[in-house]
Amino acid sequence: MYLKIAFGNIRRALSDYSVYFLTLMLAACLLYAFTSSMDYLLALDLTDQQRDLCASSANITEAFSIFMVIVFAFLVLYANRFILRRRSREFALYGILGMGGARVSMILLLEGAIVGVIALVCGIVLGILASPLFGVVAAFVFNAPWSLVLEVFPQAIMWTSGCFCALMLFATLLGMRSMRKKSLLELLSEDRTPQESVKTSRIPRALQPIVGFALNLVVWYACLFNLPLFLGFIVPLGVAATFGTGLIFRYFAGRIPERRARRHPDWYWRGLNSFVTRQIEWKVGASSTAMACTCVLVAVSICMMVSGMAFSVGMRLGSNEILIDALSPIGYIGIFYGLTFLVTASAVLALQQLSEGVESIERYKTLAKLGTSEKMLKGAVRKQAAIYFAAPFVGALVHCIFGLALIAFLAFSLGSGQFPLIVGGTIGVTFVLMLAYYALTCRQCARMLVK
Repeated sequence: MYLKIAFGNIRRALSDYSVYFLTLMLAACLLYAFTSSMDYLLALDLTDQQRDLCASSANITEAFSIFMVIVFAFLVLYANRFILRRRSREFALYGILGMGGARVSMILLLEGAIVGVIALVCGIVLGILASPLFGVVAAFVFNAPWSLVLEVFPQAIMWTSGCFCALMLFATLLGMRSMRKKSLLELLSEDRTPQESVKTSRIPRALQPIVGFALNLVVWYACLFNLPLFLGFIVPLGVAATFGTGLIFRYFAGRIPERRARRHPDWYWRGLNSFVTRQIEWKVGASSTAMACTCVLVAVSICMMVSGMAFSVGMRLGSNEILIDALSPIGYIGIFYGLTFLVTASAVLALQQLSEGVESIERYKTLAKLGTSEKMLKGAVRKQAAIYFAAPFVGALVHCIFGLALIAFLAFSLGSGQFPLIVGGTIGVTFVLMLAYYALTCRQCARMLVK
């Protein structure tokens, strides 16, 4: 019976699970691809020297895969929190009907297992099919002759499955604990209760951009002119950049709508522009810290991918063999970690937008009752999501100006070639992935808000 209920719940909440499922599938795909990358190279026709280099690099990549699991653990917990919040009223209904906490927990456990297993299988299959594409980069990084090899690596599957199942079990158990601690009244109102955000109102509004730019200037100065300070205090500087960026987002979220309304009243009162503007003001103001975190995370992912390509692929293009054997494993790790952070940032943006969309359902219902067309409502959804994704992306590019300047100096010093091409390709990949998440977010928000 519990299994039947779990399957039925997943079918009914399929739209809610789409972003969640895509994120889990990409996580499994990247875990498998990263873990099996060295095995893929060893399956190619290598020289003894290349085989020794790949074998020694395998130990490095296995050690760094632990950190990738930690990053995805944060992402799975964040995504699971959205699912539970979205369906809190449904769990409250189970309690009202007399279903005990143990039975509700069993349903949650089965749902997590079903979604997790399907996402894991799809992710591993996708990783196997995409392994030749990742193999192209790996072969070029390690200067190995590439050939099309479609092979399954059981050890990588076992490692990926073990890590993935541990993540899903941990997230599900925390979700079960969270649900059991809440009363029926809290569950009934949770999906309509605004989420708490980090308060920055203690800083006067006029000082927010000044403090924000000052904090970022300290980070940028350390990045460009004091590398030991930047590397030694990279975590506190990252926190400073996040806090400063959040202050800037918060300030302009309130300032731009005021100026727009005052200087362009014809535009402001046309269609749903006033509604969209106020929605953006409210959302960005309330979630400025979350947007700043994703902004900094996207900047870090771009810099890591560029540095990974520059210190491996770029050195091959520049025909400079100095330090290549030492830098190739590090470069390859940088590429995969950049992709990991990028998927995490994009997924967090999508889930945050969907979570806040739940709080806007009544507003959209009111607009529909007043006669607003479905086309206008969907247009409002697209505009809000566009700003929500564009602001962190543009902010990340600003941060990257300083990070990439440092990387360019180091890359040219080591003889790396084609740096502009590497930067352009990396930013292009970032844009495409964030655009895909934006499109999926618009689709799911429209389904949720426009009925």
